[in-house]
Amino acid sequence: MTPTFSNTDSSESGTSACLPVESVPGDRSVHDVPDLSAQALAKLSVPILYLPPRLSSLPDNILPDTSIDHQTANRLPHIDPASLSLHKSLHRFRPLTSDYASMTYADAFNWAEMSLPAEEEREWYCVVFRSRRKPGNDEDFSALYEADRLAHEEAVHNGGLIMYWFGKPHRETRMNMATCIWQSRKHAVAANSRPHHIRAMKLASKFYEVYGLERYCLQKHKGETGIVVKAYTGGEVGW
Repeated sequence: MTPTFSNTDSSESGTSACLPVESVPGDRSVHDVPDLSAQALAKLSVPILYLPPRLSSLPDNILPDTSIDHQTANRLPHIDPASLSLHKSLHRFRPLTSDYASMTYADAFNWAEMSLPAEEEREWYCVVFRSRRKPGNDEDFSALYEADRLAHEEAVHNGGLIMYWFGKPHRETRMNMATCIWQSRKHAVAANSRPHHIRAMKLASKFYEVYGLERYCLQKHKGETGIVVKAYTGGEVGW
């Protein structure tokens, strides 16, 4: 997946969503779930930005999670039980600070809050994108947003993409970090050869001053409920 970052676009790519809820202080994180209680909605004033994790829609034979409304148009062809547990846990995925783009992958996000059934054992493949976008407004990047939307849906349709989290550029440094979590490394490698992904990668080279890739593994050990982030050192990951 090639990351695009927008604070106004609300297209199917999920680069943002504006929810009409009570306004909050300017230091509120755009990744914190807004207060959607009846009391907050009764005090409706202006829309605020909320960037939820973009989780792939589950296969047709699995009941959808109606607690979130930002899933993909396409559905995963299949998902194993442990990956389904991770999918559910990732609904709460968020960065721990607005400076996450300058932190290590293991320290930047709320991995410690992820909890899976103790009897499950599994590993997943993660790709991380660190970038700094060239100056410009969102209209200047419309072609890249559309290419990324198509590449995202293409990846879900072909299978394996559990989550695509896109972030938001730091207001001062313009640095950002985005990530994809895959059921396996094979799924991620296969996505690289798809036509929409290739087009998005070509466009990315024109729109970013800095663009780098990192690779990690998520590990879930039997008898434990938490997950561990490890650097990818080679070989196949997941299935």
